[in-house]
Amino acid sequence: MQYESLSKLNYKSPHKYESAYQYRFQAPDTIRLDIKIHDMPAFIYCPKELWHNIIEIHKADKSIRAFRRSLPGVAIDQFTNRCLVDEIVLTNDIDGVSSTRREIHKVLEKLEQKNPAPRFHGLVMMYAILDRKGIDLRTCQDVRALYNELVLPEVIAEDPHDAPDGKIFRKGPVSVTSPAQKELHQGLLPESNIQSAMQYVLDLIHDESIDLFIRIAAAHYLIGYIHPFYNGNGRLSRFISSYLLTRELDPLIAYRLSYTIRENLKGYYNAFKLCNDSHSRGDIAPFIIWFSEIVMEAIHKLNSALLERFADLEHYRSIMQSNPSLSSKQMKNTTYCVLQAALFSDHGISTAELMRYTKLSRSALRVRLNRLDKMGILISRRYGKEKFYTLDIKHLSTASFAQK
Repeated sequence: MQYESLSKLNYKSPHKYESAYQYRFQAPDTIRLDIKIHDMPAFIYCPKELWHNIIEIHKADKSIRAFRRSLPGVAIDQFTNRCLVDEIVLTNDIDGVSSTRREIHKVLEKLEQKNPAPRFHGLVMMYAILDRKGIDLRTCQDVRALYNELVLPEVIAEDPHDAPDGKIFRKGPVSVTSPAQKELHQGLLPESNIQSAMQYVLDLIHDESIDLFIRIAAAHYLIGYIHPFYNGNGRLSRFISSYLLTRELDPLIAYRLSYTIRENLKGYYNAFKLCNDSHSRGDIAPFIIWFSEIVMEAIHKLNSALLERFADLEHYRSIMQSNPSLSSKQMKNTTYCVLQAALFSDHGISTAELMRYTKLSRSALRVRLNRLDKMGILISRRYGKEKFYTLDIKHLSTASFAQK
């Protein structure tokens, strides 16, 4: 990030500090916010690099959308599910909440069966319908309802004392700490201030005179600064950011937000720290710019992952087409579905999913899977009551197999 924060400038070039603040605060493109950070009016100075990042994000998003349309259905569904699971595991991990991929998969399976599982049910359900459900974010009561559904059961399970005790939010003090448990600042008080600040954030989210991406990043920072609840604020703000990103970008990008933040966690906390510093005097541009860079990184890594898997898909598909046993009319659809799962999923494709994609009965599907098993390329695993399948890619790519 090239942008130099006022906090750093104060120590590096104190003689330039006041003039830099006045220039940024008064600049024609500066967005002045009706909320204070440490008693200073918050504002967003918008340098050229921020606009450059936003333009590049939209260009890259178009590329992702076009590439996604070229992928077969099983591949994109399996990869979406994989990204969804990673996102939930890592948003929990950032907040120090332990969850495993298998645990999240189980909740997803329960959702499909309309048989909710207690732990992480709300979080998984909300992420699973992220790009399909209109979520009300107009009032503080909407935020509380979202919080109740998203994380409240887990927050209470972690510590019952962290349950909200105010009319909507918390009424007691709370410290915002770093991963090393160093206090960064205290959340707002009393609850009336929390309510008015949160309502402003919600109004900001819907202010169409400001670029949506800037609104998303600003809301993410401000929710962290306000800290409306004792616990779960990070999971709440990351979900809201992901949800809003689906209104602007491909949903796969939104499913990579926590994943990318986790890979850049030090920078995440540093960006908060810079803006929280009283010497920044309300300038939250450092966080906005950092957030734009994180989204760009998420898009670039997503694009690379899809390109790599697509190249592998074409490679192994050509191997299968050269094998009469796999390219027969009876076998090729089933084999191609399992191949996609092997490359784009983290645990394989279930029997139920294969029946849906291939439109085969359970008995007809079993015949085809048995053939793949006899050829030595089928890998099956049982998770609970369901079996999942992938292909042994290493065996498939051997010269001896290709010649069969």
